[in-house]
Amino acid sequence: MGKRDEGACSIMKKTVVLFSGGLDSTVLLSYLKKQDEGVDAKIFALSVDYGQRHSKELRAAAQIADSLEIERRYVDLRGIQCLIRGSSQTSDIEVPEGHYEDESMKVTVVPNRNMIMLSLALGWAISLEAEFIAYAAHAGDHAIYPDCRQEFINAFREVAKLAHYYPVHLLSPFANKSKADIVRIGYDVNAPMHLTWSCYKGKDLHCGKCGTCVERKEAFQLAGIIDPTKYEEEEKECLKVT
Repeated sequence: MGKRDEGACSIMKKTVVLFSGGLDSTVLLSYLKKQDEGVDAKIFALSVDYGQRHSKELRAAAQIADSLEIERRYVDLRGIQCLIRGSSQTSDIEVPEGHYEDESMKVTVVPNRNMIMLSLALGWAISLEAEFIAYAAHAGDHAIYPDCRQEFINAFREVAKLAHYYPVHLLSPFANKSKADIVRIGYDVNAPMHLTWSCYKGKDLHCGKCGTCVERKEAFQLAGIIDPTKYEEEEKECLKVT
């Protein structure tokens, strides 16, 4: 797997991982756990309910954490929804369909989301006397999400070193990797990708049309790995055929 820097540090004792239950954070959790085999280390997962459009991802997070035998904390911050409106995930705004990098996808951006959640992770890390926090920002996010770009990562990394009496280090090992790279890593570390949830719409099945569904399908295709996801549009086609 290679050594960690502040995208991956060499020896990890305790790490708090931002964990949504989506594909990226699930692979990150599995990746870090794999790196820790034979090392005196512990990983903690933090899931945050900030009043997002649905809870499918959070329910997936609980199941995945159990399957990986990782301690997970759920934080109910639904009260802040009124402060971070203007996104299709926190307001009554229609979820756009199309490719993740389309201009229309900017409506999915939740104001200051990663800053808020990383701050919570940092607080928990300090209380645990943990050395690291981690999140799964990746190169595919850069076009749409300012709080996944390297400039933001670098700035928060410095904040995390100054927020307490001792420095906490931010890990972002996927910052320069594509979604397809993450799928390949997930396959290599046997991440439970079949349990993850990505779709913005939160129906019974992934819609297959919103930006995150399109990106998810594309990533598996580019990685050359079978996509375990059931998509609503594909199920409808199967019903027509039968």
